[in-house]
Amino acid sequence: MRPDLHQRLLAARATTPSYPEVGATRGGRLPEGYAHLRRRVHLGRGPEVLERAGRYVLGWGSQLGTGFAVHPYAPAEEGATVLLRLSLPGSRWPRLVIPCRVVWTVDEPDRIGFAYGTLPGHPECGEEAFLVSMDADGEVWFEVVAFSRLAAWYARLGRPVAALCQYLAIERYLAAVAAAVAGPAAG
Repeated sequence: MRPDLHQRLLAARATTPSYPEVGATRGGRLPEGYAHLRRRVHLGRGPEVLERAGRYVLGWGSQLGTGFAVHPYAPAEEGATVLLRLSLPGSRWPRLVIPCRVVWTVDEPDRIGFAYGTLPGHPECGEEAFLVSMDADGEVWFEVVAFSRLAAWYARLGRPVAALCQYLAIERYLAAVAAAVAGPAAG
């Protein structure tokens, strides 16, 4: 483990989420005062699709499939603190290190997923949930639900770019899960 990442992880573990509405993505209504985003994609049908997609999501597949690294890597578990790392293509720098904490997980017969919340040092303030669910007709969906506002000065300075980056990241999360479920292991 790189010493700088270890120090940043220890520092992140010592903090609390940077917003008071911890766990709000678990329910239906998102808190006021934040931008809200809710997007979903159809994955297929049946318990096998739910299980395969759910394991992928709990294993940080949507983040890893989008170019983030997760440190330390382990399946999402409530209370775990992680550093999401993102490098800009073709460059060693700048490299964003984004501290997050898993605030809830669910593993039920018709729902599998988790949410993480921002910690101090994250460019945003809020929460994102990643949930695979199966409806009464057996259709399986992957949904990303988020509430956030910009926190870091560089994110506020580039507000339109930051909003576009979040939207594009969520679209890539949806595409990564859909591709993983439709991939070779699906056959």
